[in-house]
Amino acid sequence: MKFKILSLVIMIAAVFSVSSFAQVKLTGAGSTFDYPIFSKWFDLYYKMTGVQINYSSIGSGGGIQQITEGTVDFGASDAPLTPDQMNTFRSKRGTEIIHLPIIMGGVAVTYNLPSVGQGLKLDGETLADIYLGKIYKWNDPRIVKLNPGKNLPNKAILVTHRSEGSGTTFIYTSYLSKVSPEWAKKVGNSTSVDWPVGLGGKGSEGVSGLISQTQGAIGYVELAYAVQNKLPYAIMKNKDGNFIAPNFNTVTEAAAGAVKNMPKDLRAVITNADGKNAYPISGFSWIVVPKDIKDYSRAAALVKFLRWGITKGQAYAQGLYYSPLPKQVQKLDLEKVNSITSNGKKISAK
Repeated sequence: MKFKILSLVIMIAAVFSVSSFAQVKLTGAGSTFDYPIFSKWFDLYYKMTGVQINYSSIGSGGGIQQITEGTVDFGASDAPLTPDQMNTFRSKRGTEIIHLPIIMGGVAVTYNLPSVGQGLKLDGETLADIYLGKIYKWNDPRIVKLNPGKNLPNKAILVTHRSEGSGTTFIYTSYLSKVSPEWAKKVGNSTSVDWPVGLGGKGSEGVSGLISQTQGAIGYVELAYAVQNKLPYAIMKNKDGNFIAPNFNTVTEAAAGAVKNMPKDLRAVITNADGKNAYPISGFSWIVVPKDIKDYSRAAALVKFLRWGITKGQAYAQGLYYSPLPKQVQKLDLEKVNSITSNGKKISAK
C-alpha cells in the first residue's frame, strides 16, 4: 500500500511539473522575414510541449526595441544589432545580448509585369539605379539589354519599399551599398533609410500587397512571401557574373564563406558573396536574447525551445523556402544557448 501511494505521489508530481512548465507562455517580436517559419515552428512546438509562443511580426526594428525594453522574451532581426544598440541593451538590461543565427534566406526582388512573367534578369547596378530614381521606365535600354526577347512595357516603374525599420531592408541595402558606390554614398545601409523614391508598405505583407495590386511595381520581400503571393522574382547577376535565382542551394552557397570565418559574436553578413552559384541578396536572420534572464522558468522554457529550433526545427526550412543552418553554425549556436543563465545560474540541459 505504501508503495502504491508513493508511486501515485510521484506520478502526480511529474504531471504537475510538466503542466506547470507547459503553462509558461513566451513572447517574441520582430522580423517579418521569419514569420512564415516561426508560425510553423510555434504551432508544432505547442502541440509537442504545450508551451505557447506568441510572436508579433512588427519588423526587426520593433523587435530590437522590444527586447531592449524587456517587454518580450526574445527579439528576431535580419540585421545584427549595431554597437550602439548593444551598448543601449547592456545599460538597460544589465546583461549582454546574444545573437543566434536561426535561419537563412534570400530576399527576392519581386515585380508585377504580366507581359514579362517569371525570369526578369537584373544586375546590382541597374537595381540600385531603379531605387535611386535614375531608371524609371521598364523599357529603359539597360533593362532591355539584360532581357533580350522579353516584352518589357513602356510603363513607369513604381518603386516599393518597407515603411518601418526592417532587417529585410538591412539585407537589401547592404547589397545595394556593395554594388553601387553612389547608393553607398547617398543612401547607405541600415534597417531604415531615406529612400530617394518610392512608396512604403508595412512589413513584407504590405510590400507584397502593393506589388500584387499595382502593375509596374517592383519591391523586395523574403522569398516565401513572393511564392505565397504568386509574385515573380528577378534572377540576379551575382559577384561572379552569373544570373542566379534565390533558392535553398544558392543561399547556402552564399553562406559558405561566412561559415568558414564566422565571427565569435555570430554577426555575419553574407550579401554579394563570392561563389559561382551564390545568390547575392542572401542573409542570416537572428533570434536575440539576454545572456542572463531573471525568471528561471521562462529562461528554461526559452532555452529548451531554442535548442529545438536550432536543430530539429531546421528540417522545416526548405518547405517554406528558407535554407537550414549549416551544422557548423548550429554547433556555434548551441554553445551560445548553453551560456545563457538565470541570475547567474546555469540553465538545466533537460
